Amino acid sequence: MNHDTRLREDVAPRGDPQRPVEAGGDAPGANDHPLPVASAVYAALDLGTNNCRLLIACPFQDSFRVVDSFSRIIRLGEGISTTGCISEAATERAVAALSICRDKIQSKKARRLRLIATEACRAASNAERFRDRVASETGIQLEVIDRETEAALAVLGCLPLVDPRGRGAILFDIGGGSTELVRIERDPDARGEKPRTKAWMSIPLGVVTLAERFGGRDVTRQSYAQMVEAVAQHVAPFAAEHGGELGEMHLLGTSGTVTTLAGVHLNLARYDRRRIDGIWINDADITLTIDRLLGMSYRERAENNCISVERADLVLAGCAILDAIRQAFPLPRLRVADRGLREGMLIEMMREDGVLPA
Repeated sequence: MNHDTRLREDVAPRGDPQRPVEAGGDAPGANDHPLPVASAVYAALDLGTNNCRLLIACPFQDSFRVVDSFSRIIRLGEGISTTGCISEAATERAVAALSICRDKIQSKKARRLRLIATEACRAASNAERFRDRVASETGIQLEVIDRETEAALAVLGCLPLVDPRGRGAILFDIGGGSTELVRIERDPDARGEKPRTKAWMSIPLGVVTLAERFGGRDVTRQSYAQMVEAVAQHVAPFAAEHGGELGEMHLLGTSGTVTTLAGVHLNLARYDRRRIDGIWINDADITLTIDRLLGMSYRERAENNCISVERADLVLAGCAILDAIRQAFPLPRLRVADRGLREGMLIEMMREDGVLPA
């Protein structure tokens, strides 16, 4: 896979692109002798079609310790399905969010960075101009990854949540502009072996593109069924080839859709990652929760603290993608992951540096 993981990164302050500042924010010359990699601070940024997310961490024992994070819904891909371009408003939202990310990277003196962009920057005709503007105004040089790399990073970030007693999982990552599906499994004759990727696919539908196509604000059961069918057509060939022998397997979902669904299922007063990451939900409870969401008005969804106005017009599109996956892979349990690409990037960089075991 092609990727860029550098020990040092030039990150310029907004409005002064001619005078780059090191990611650590030190005075000139202070980074001539950077910290040993084992004690370095790592930063992973994921600029998606819907969200901008940053995770900053240090190696700790056989994993890592998070020292700072950031997440904001920016809807970078808003309108791309009809115009083919990243809009000016979306660009402004992205630059504002990325400026905060830059400041956090500087304040934590992160020296090992990976800063990726996904489907919106793969699809938009003006993506190069958008990235040039981001670099000019924030100093952040975005790396546009392909769908295979995106799937691989999601697997790496979520692998600890595969049931150690089972055979494997059908992992899915529902994004804003695309959805990745991965079959991961272990050799039943090799005790203690970690699951490996057997097959993967990516479809050009996510919560933003699906909601724009069918409507996300006022969703009827008929329009919801149409969304499910649209996704099912993309999933069917993969399921036909890789959907057999599902015994002792489970679904493993990483996305705002499944974490939101879990929060609604638990009737949380507000979202709590500690109660969501790793939770198991059985198939019947998923059906009941989706049915409950379908019975809500847009206003009721917006007033739910686990959904909020930011996701109120997207959550049912995400549920439709989930339902298409459930139909193709009828498994009794879903494990919810509030983790994914950023964790995968951190693990990959730390393994490359030898501070985490391979």
